[in-house]
Amino acid sequence: MGRRRSSPVNVLFGWVRRQSMKVKVFLGVVSALCSLVALKFLVRDHDHFFIASEAVHAIGIMVLIYKLTTQKTCSGLSLKSQELTAIFLAVRVYCSFVMEGDIHTVLDFATFVPTVWVIYMIRFKLTSTYIKELDNLPIYYMVVPAAILAILIHPYTLHNNINRMFWAFCVYLESVSVLPQLRLMQNAKMVEPFTAHYVFALGVARFLGCAHWIIQVIETKGEYLFFLDSGYLWLPMVLVSELVQTFILADFCYYYVKSVMEGQLLVRLPSPV
Repeated sequence: MGRRRSSPVNVLFGWVRRQSMKVKVFLGVVSALCSLVALKFLVRDHDHFFIASEAVHAIGIMVLIYKLTTQKTCSGLSLKSQELTAIFLAVRVYCSFVMEGDIHTVLDFATFVPTVWVIYMIRFKLTSTYIKELDNLPIYYMVVPAAILAILIHPYTLHNNINRMFWAFCVYLESVSVLPQLRLMQNAKMVEPFTAHYVFALGVARFLGCAHWIIQVIETKGEYLFFLDSGYLWLPMVLVSELVQTFILADFCYYYVKSVMEGQLLVRLPSPV
């Protein structure tokens, strides 16, 4: 045990924990920038980031399925986050099928189906283990603002005006769909392993999606955000949406990595995520 406490990883996390919030933010930004630089040079086709992001999300939901089928409990899971996820995935599958019908459609559908199954299990099969009191963030807090933004700011490149709004809606809703899950974990102050793996997968997925946009902006010197055919506000709002969810999940990912490195099975959240 003594060796574990004095390991380089624990020494590093201990040093980071003692730093001021400004230093922690600076270190987080530097780490993110280093990761972006590495991805930029290691991955030639940056469109693969989206495929990787969707694949990681699909892997995360498979982790939840394993938890529900083997442990027969849904404790620690937010039904509301799963319902929000199902909503934006259903909309995105429809839009993707109408506009593209490519690998993205397949990956989104492969994530949508098990998400619906998870919702079914929580609502009907494992409802006795669902802690409704901790899952107390109303869904309309996310759906209504996303719908309003979709009406006001959406792309101009799609053929049908309703489809444009649908696509914008799923982008905005996805960026905040994890909030009920984070609220539940904040209320519980502790996260069991499989739920932690799932949320961490969401964090990785969002970072990959965000990396695509940031690298595109850097390579085009900012021009990518203001293509005339897309509308002046649409692409910047997409980037903002990606950044919002990345930052929302960043704090949890820090505690997740810290717990894994220290050999802990449970992720403890000493401060609100």
